[in-house]
Amino acid sequence: MPESLIKLYPYQRRWLADRSRFKAAMVTRQGGKTKYMAAIEVVEDCLEAEARGERSRWIWLSRGERQAKEAMEEGLKPLCKIYGAAVDALDYVWEADSELRYKATEIVFRKCGSRVTALPSNPDTARGFTANVVLDEFAIHQDSRRIWAALFPVISRKGLKLRVLSTPNGRNNKFYEIMTADDSVWSRHVVDIHQAVADGLDRDINELRAACADDEVWAQEYELRFVDEATSWLSYDLIAAVEHPDAGQPAKYAGNPCFVGNDIAARGDLWVAWVWEVVGDVLWTREVRELRRASFAEHDAAIAEIMSRYRVARLAMDQTGMGEKPVEDARRRYPGRLQLPRVGLVEPSVAS
Repeated sequence: MPESLIKLYPYQRRWLADRSRFKAAMVTRQGGKTKYMAAIEVVEDCLEAEARGERSRWIWLSRGERQAKEAMEEGLKPLCKIYGAAVDALDYVWEADSELRYKATEIVFRKCGSRVTALPSNPDTARGFTANVVLDEFAIHQDSRRIWAALFPVISRKGLKLRVLSTPNGRNNKFYEIMTADDSVWSRHVVDIHQAVADGLDRDINELRAACADDEVWAQEYELRFVDEATSWLSYDLIAAVEHPDAGQPAKYAGNPCFVGNDIAARGDLWVAWVWEVVGDVLWTREVRELRRASFAEHDAAIAEIMSRYRVARLAMDQTGMGEKPVEDARRRYPGRLQLPRVGLVEPSVAS
């Protein structure tokens, strides 16, 4: 390892020194688990195989295409350069079948052909390989149990390795089961913010916690506690099931009727306008407009721009508190299209 170019903390070294076949790491946010734990192990494993005149094969599964590309561009490729490894970089469309296609990014070591392929994680991409596997931020992968069922045979051949790394994301996912199971098969590494700082990570815990100002977020993201989903209106898996990379992009608007919800705030909280487009029987988020400490004139201008950009069938506004005047103004400006929020406001049954 090029010590002069890569600084590793003790908890990262402990991970790299652990040669267990099945390893899981639960690490505080921004603790270097992707770039300095998973990526280094993968690159070094490939280099060791190349030195023996052999090939190593790795599949890296991330939450989505963007995260897979970031792992490659910010972790794996720079490490190959630091190590002086001769590799070819490839980007291509990986086909699960004639209809399902995913963007893949890959590095191939020139000497013997060791290979690392980064893909978005889902049951389709998890099948069809025989390889070592990294599951990066596995707790937030959509449909984690189906992915697990599709993936586990990939590493069933003796000697293949499985690496699972994440911060917690509630209890209703496979990562929670891995980290809490009572077995001796898995080697588990747990590094919360306190352990990371004790090992040298440069963070001001008191400052971060004060700025976070959310006990539940702090407990989950930094102290690695599994927050009980019973306190949430919707489960994490239910939320993840309707996520899509095309949602929230105004450029994707297809000209269909839209619904707009508007929560009004002027000081501490965010003023938010949420736009849904009706596409068949699915509601697609087309835009989320947020303003903080903006004037009422800015609020009015934002709503006017949204009403002109989209075919708004119904605008629902928060009338409580300071909402009285904005609602009165909106009734005058958009006659027949304003409605106060109520249960059953939106007819389509599926949202995305």
